[in-house]
Amino acid sequence: MNSRERVIKTLKHEEVDRIPRNLWALPGIMMFRKEELDEVREMYPDDFDTPVYRYGTGKRCKGVPNQVGTYTDAWGCVWHVAEPGVIGEVKEYIIDDLSMVDKYQLPWELLDEADLSEVNKYCSRSDKFILVGTEARPFERMQFLRGTENLFMDLAYGDKNVYKLRNMLHEFFCREMEMWAGTDVDGVSFMDDWGSQKSLLISPEMWREFYKPLYKDYCDILHSKGKFVFFHSDGNIESIYPDLIEIGIDAVNSQLFCMDMERLGREYAGKITFWGEIDRQNILPFGKPEDVRCAVRRVANALIKDKKTGVIAQCEWGIKDPKENIMTVFDEWDKI
Repeated sequence: MNSRERVIKTLKHEEVDRIPRNLWALPGIMMFRKEELDEVREMYPDDFDTPVYRYGTGKRCKGVPNQVGTYTDAWGCVWHVAEPGVIGEVKEYIIDDLSMVDKYQLPWELLDEADLSEVNKYCSRSDKFILVGTEARPFERMQFLRGTENLFMDLAYGDKNVYKLRNMLHEFFCREMEMWAGTDVDGVSFMDDWGSQKSLLISPEMWREFYKPLYKDYCDILHSKGKFVFFHSDGNIESIYPDLIEIGIDAVNSQLFCMDMERLGREYAGKITFWGEIDRQNILPFGKPEDVRCAVRRVANALIKDKKTGVIAQCEWGIKDPKENIMTVFDEWDKI
């Protein structure tokens, strides 16, 4: 069984020879601990891969990401980075008044000048599951453009311009999904960080009215061309799990240890694939290897049902996480 077959069977909730692996390395790991990263990947090869491609160069891009200081992304958002190897935070908002929405220009050059000419050849040569990430993150991008506080007020008041901004972004993201749906990749991912430590950042009712229809459109576009849909969200998103299943998300990456993991397993195992993870707030940076093993076994016991899988051995490697803990994650998963 090769990697692509293994992941697809997992997504279909069929039994596999082993749990598929997926390691996320944050920028600091690639910048400062590349030898350790290579060692882990050699010992525990990933079942996922990303094709060779290039988006267009953003006209507003300035500076270098992940370095101390500031940089401006293609959308015009200014990121402040306090330490090397981290993504940083947006501190200045390009749409500081909603009346400016009509004047805002989307970075269409990212898609218009994208070079995907090598994607299909890459897919044909690989036996791994080819997954590509996208720009699509409507809730977060609205925060980056408006500021979190401002956006929450926009949503509360229901200003017509907040709908206009949402629809502008949605047009861009739908076109991006159509672009990837026309290639030979196996799966496409998008994201939005929806949860606090204990609950959703807005009411589930508002989420369903304002954002859920966008996500359904992305799923429909991708499923129409036979692609699997992957979604990531930080925080406690337990209240919208049924909605993610309803609209067709195939695999969800969420912070299981912020939620009632056992309840998630009872309610949703077999209905959606759990794309990781292992607790990156406490166990990976501060735990001992035996703590890591216990965490893996807890995920497996909670989410794997009836000899089927529906779980991907994903974890995120942060700059403070010991290499031994990351290796222990995959060693223990191999024993499941």
